[in-house]
Amino acid sequence: MDQLRALKYFVQVVETGSFTKAAEVFSVPPSSLSRRIANLEKSLGATLLKRSTRVVSLTEIGQRYYQQVSEIIRSLEISDESVRSYQTTPMGVLNISSTVGFGEQVLLPLLDKFSVLYPQVTLNVNLSDELSTLARDEVDLAIRGGYAPDQRVIAIQLINNDFIAVASTAYIDKFGYPGDALNLKQHHGLYFKTPAGPTPWLCEIKGQWHDVSAPPLLMTNNRHWLLQKALAGAGILMMPRWALADYLASGELIELTVKPALTVTRNPNLGMFLLYQKQRYQVPKIKAAVDFLVASIRDNKP
Repeated sequence: MDQLRALKYFVQVVETGSFTKAAEVFSVPPSSLSRRIANLEKSLGATLLKRSTRVVSLTEIGQRYYQQVSEIIRSLEISDESVRSYQTTPMGVLNISSTVGFGEQVLLPLLDKFSVLYPQVTLNVNLSDELSTLARDEVDLAIRGGYAPDQRVIAIQLINNDFIAVASTAYIDKFGYPGDALNLKQHHGLYFKTPAGPTPWLCEIKGQWHDVSAPPLLMTNNRHWLLQKALAGAGILMMPRWALADYLASGELIELTVKPALTVTRNPNLGMFLLYQKQRYQVPKIKAAVDFLVASIRDNKP
C-alpha cells in the first residue's frame, strides 16, 4: 500500500505541476509527499522529477514511467468504483463536459429528466468550448462538436453539426438576398468565435475552395448575443441547424440558399459526439447516462 500511495502522489505531482498542490489533494504535508516520492526514486534507482524553486518537470525516464503508472492508477480507480457500485444502481458523481451551446440548448434540459430517473447520481456539469481530455481532466462523459476524435475513446455521433446561413426578413429587406456566395463580401457577418478563432464561410467553386466570409460586424463566443443581433436584422449568421431549429420553425430567421453552398470546413460529416472511455461503460452511472442521452437525442433530432 505504501508503494501505491507513492505512485498516486507521483501522478498527482505530475498532473498539478506542484508538490504543494498535490499535497493539498491528499491533505498531507508537502514534505511527507516529497519524501515518499524521493523514496520511490531511490527504490527504482532513477530520478523521475526535475525539481526547481518554481517548476516541477519530468525527466525522460520519468515521462515513460508516468505514462505507464497513470494508466495503472486509472484502471485501479475504475475497478474500485465498479466494486463500490456493485454494478447495479447508478449512483455517485457523474462528471460531464459539453460545449456551451449544445449544453445550454440540448443537454441541460435532458439532464433534468435524467436526475428524476436516477436521483442517486450527482451531476457535475462543466460547459466550455475548450477541449478536455477524459482521463486527464477526470471527465466521465464529454460532448464535443467536429469529427470523431483520434484517441482511445468511444465516440457516438448524437446529431449532425452542419452549419447553415440565416438572416431575418428585416435584414433581407434592407440589404437584399445574398444568392451568390461571391456577393457576401457586400454583406455583414455575425461570427461565432471558437478557441481556434471565428468560423469562416467557405465554398467550393470549380474545384477550388474560397473564403467568402462577409466583413465581420460582430465576433463573439456568446451565441445568445449573436442570435439577438441576427433577429434584430444586423447581419448574416452561420450556426448549426440544431441551434437554429426553433427560430426557423417560428419564421424569425430564414435559411439562406446561397450558391455555391456555404460551409465552415472542407471536410464533410460534422457531428456532435458523445465521448467516453470504453472500459467505463460498465460503471452503472455512466452506462445509464450514455444510454439515456443517446436515446433521447437521437429520438428528437431537429
